Amino acid sequence: MADTPQQRPPHPSFREAFLYWLKLGFISFGGPAGQIAVMHQELVEKRRWISEQRFLHALNFCMLLPGPEAQQLTIYIGWLLHRTWGGIVAGTLFVLPSLLILIGLTYLYIAFGTVPWVQGIFLGIKPAVVAVVLFAAWRIGSRTLKNKVLWTLAILSFLAIFVAHLPFPLIVLTAGILGAAGGRFAPDFFKAGGGHGSQGNHYGPALLDDDTPQPEHVRFKPGRLGGMVVVFLAIWGGAMALLTNPTLHDMGLFFSKAALVTFGGAYAVLPYVYQGGVETFGWLTGAQMVDGLALGETTPGPLIMVVAFVGFVGGWTKELFGPDALFMAGVAGATVATLFTFLPSYLFILTGAPLIESTHGDLKFTAPLTAITAAVVGVVVNLAVFFAWHVLWPHATESAPFSGGFAGLQALIAAAAFIALFRFKLDIMRVIGVCMVIGLIQVFTIG
Repeated sequence: MADTPQQRPPHPSFREAFLYWLKLGFISFGGPAGQIAVMHQELVEKRRWISEQRFLHALNFCMLLPGPEAQQLTIYIGWLLHRTWGGIVAGTLFVLPSLLILIGLTYLYIAFGTVPWVQGIFLGIKPAVVAVVLFAAWRIGSRTLKNKVLWTLAILSFLAIFVAHLPFPLIVLTAGILGAAGGRFAPDFFKAGGGHGSQGNHYGPALLDDDTPQPEHVRFKPGRLGGMVVVFLAIWGGAMALLTNPTLHDMGLFFSKAALVTFGGAYAVLPYVYQGGVETFGWLTGAQMVDGLALGETTPGPLIMVVAFVGFVGGWTKELFGPDALFMAGVAGATVATLFTFLPSYLFILTGAPLIESTHGDLKFTAPLTAITAAVVGVVVNLAVFFAWHVLWPHATESAPFSGGFAGLQALIAAAAFIALFRFKLDIMRVIGVCMVIGLIQVFTIG
């Protein structure tokens, strides 16, 4: 490419990185696929802080972990750039705006009932999310599926989760095993693609490129791992000790457990959250849980941020601090739910990333991760189908999957949004903003 930059970009200052992570926290719509697409466009293509191959290497590791992979990826890259504190700041800013926005919207929801302008935003953003996820699947697939073997893995992955309803961890494990075998017996099919100097897209030399020497803080040290575990347990134990209110204590324990079973993304753990929040503890009703999921889908941040909604409604419903302090009770519940849901992610990345970095470029480690990435393409397509079904047939059920009428206007919005992203390469946030306006017009004019 004639216009490809030839020089590595300078190392960003902590302030520059801080401002980017803060911006990302406010624009990270579209679920994990959309969020990862936004990060790739900015960090790999535009700023060139990290090469595509190293970006995918980190992403593959995050996909193996319980918890929100997009937030874990921000921790990973923040750690690469500015050590432990950089990872902590990046991961926190990724979820903090979402927490604040959800607190505000949940207060409006529970205190004032149905809010038309929120409904309008939902109507516009939901079809946009369908387009963003489809576009993200195409982007990830175009970079990953370099041969017929990887294409086959992606298709089988989609069929496994869509038709056979196999659990996501089983799909990931199977893909990893196939990749390990393939890396040994057919290595040419499982070489990682992308990055500077590869046969994928060329964006110019990256700051953290495929051949960049590892800085000292990236090197794996067993003593550091042990220290991190001790610090994490101390923080978790201290936070639990401060929760003297029985309901908040229950929330701390419950969401700590939820954080450890979130393999396969938020949708895999939502039944567990539903069972605990609705049936076991009675923090909210089933109808409220569905409304909370809608809020989580249409606000920035990971979809698992729906736990903040559950915590807020639970704190409000249980009147933690009495009937005159319902808002503060809701804030306390939302904060506790969010803290204990995301806390383990920092431990997983800050202890595991140095070990993963030591495997960069080693085919016996990268081949399984390449296979997993191919499988994830199929899972993302399944997520897009799931979103599309709920958006285009909003009143359908599993027993009658196409009942209740087809949302034709939402289908047009989704198609237009995808064309804008795919054909005209418009900015994701600009597309979402236009869709929001269309949704508001629909609510206040069409009804």
